[in-house]
Amino acid sequence: MTVKDFPEECWESVFRFLGLGHHHLESLSLVCKQFLAITNRLHFSLTVYDPTIPLLPRLFLRFPRLKILDLSLLNGHHEGLLRQISQSGLELDLINLSNQRTLPVDGLRELGSNMKNLRVLICSNIGSLRDSHLVIIAYCFPLLEKLDISFPLNSQASDFGVLRLSSMLEHLRKINISGNHLITDKSLFSLCQNCLSLEEISFFICFKITQTGIASAIRLRPGLSSIAFNIEKKRIHGPGLTLTPIDLNLIDSFRTLKRLNAIDLSNSVISDEFLFAVAEGAGLLLKKLILQDCCNCTFSGISYVLSKCQSVQCLDLRKVDFLTDQCISKLSVFLLSLTTINLSGCCQLTNSTFFILTRNCPLLSEIKMERTYLGVEGEEDSMRDFSVNHEVKKVFLGDNVLLSDASLVKFVSICPSLQLLDLFGCEGVSGEGVVEVLKRCSEIRHLNLANTGMKVFDIDFEVSNLKVLKLSGSKIEDETLSVISRRCDGLLLLDIQSCWRVTAKGVREVVENCKTLKELNLKNCRLVSDDFVAWLEFSKPSLRIIVTPTDVGAYY
Repeated sequence: MTVKDFPEECWESVFRFLGLGHHHLESLSLVCKQFLAITNRLHFSLTVYDPTIPLLPRLFLRFPRLKILDLSLLNGHHEGLLRQISQSGLELDLINLSNQRTLPVDGLRELGSNMKNLRVLICSNIGSLRDSHLVIIAYCFPLLEKLDISFPLNSQASDFGVLRLSSMLEHLRKINISGNHLITDKSLFSLCQNCLSLEEISFFICFKITQTGIASAIRLRPGLSSIAFNIEKKRIHGPGLTLTPIDLNLIDSFRTLKRLNAIDLSNSVISDEFLFAVAEGAGLLLKKLILQDCCNCTFSGISYVLSKCQSVQCLDLRKVDFLTDQCISKLSVFLLSLTTINLSGCCQLTNSTFFILTRNCPLLSEIKMERTYLGVEGEEDSMRDFSVNHEVKKVFLGDNVLLSDASLVKFVSICPSLQLLDLFGCEGVSGEGVVEVLKRCSEIRHLNLANTGMKVFDIDFEVSNLKVLKLSGSKIEDETLSVISRRCDGLLLLDIQSCWRVTAKGVREVVENCKTLKELNLKNCRLVSDDFVAWLEFSKPSLRIIVTPTDVGAYY
């Protein structure tokens, strides 16, 4: 039986079952025309860059089942682009319009006329957001289930706009209104009163919303599954600063949130009593707990909530600076369900914490310990009592200036299945240490060595799984690029921004040998010239080249 004898529907089912990513599908599309047609139907997401715009009509025809369209990386105003999308015939579920100067009103109207079934609209970091934008969004997309209008640069959205929006979006389940500083308790109340399906709400840096308003809104919508906000840390009282007290009514309201599975209180004043209330309300349903940079609570409060909520999978305790290795050891007995932890900025934590987590948290897959005391041996720094943990796939250790090759090798010996390792700013790690990492962790796909001062990257074996390599700010030279081009020929992204010692010769070798390279960051590289960029564009038309405009023509 040949490929053509096997029905396309069966091939499509096979590819779906295998869960192949975008790059694997791209390889399959080269096998034959039949596979090309099948893989085209399995592309559901498209990120649009400025150079992509002229190709969109053909791309829309090629990928008829697109559901997600990301326009957040576009520069400039593209009113006509939304008109083009509206006429594409696609049935989109999600559009991301973030990072634009303003929302294109006419384009939204045209989009809404043909895509009223749009379920998710993301408009974060918009240059200017007004009430009229909110009304148009609600009118054009009445079936929206998720809306993100967070952190506009110039927010003129007020209670009026949110009230109109909430009265028209009866299917809304998730909304993020963070950073809209004009809105008050009225907005929060109207959302909880009018949006009967509301499950998740975020409102960071909305300091006109009071604790009383939050408590009232929660009592209106006790079925909330996720809430994210911050209680302002400091207010001026005469000559000094005092912490904002927690309203008892707010504490009591959290006991009513019996379906709560995620809470984010980043940069808040909280108390142990508040954490007790969260634990009593959510109990075993709580899966995500974020207490980044919170103050006025103690280890007792954190320990209590984790002991009562032992289903927590994602835990963020960044900048909780009273935590020690001993604290983590005590907490770890409650973290059997934990998959992700962030302890960055906890300056008392040493190597012991890493060993404790990998030993006691059997499901842990991601560890973030940036800007800690890693590199310093703790009480449990012996390798004798530690078994290999194959679950840990991602480790972020950036800005640990004391981290040495010896400590790093210990960590990766315990986590041999690593796929991502971030060593940004770890100046104590050398090329020899990185080579040992690659020897022990053959599955690494993403390696960040930016700002490490790395000079030599000398490997004498194939690193075929490495797809992303970041070396920005390092001291590598052409010789190192030559090694990379020969040993890491499967690279998709190479970042050598601000690498002053490499020349066009080294970059040319990488581009010629790394046939799959998709993105090359040459920002602030003196080697970039008009002729060199022209050569890159000619020899690798599919390559996305990132340069600083002032670099071009500066040096060759």
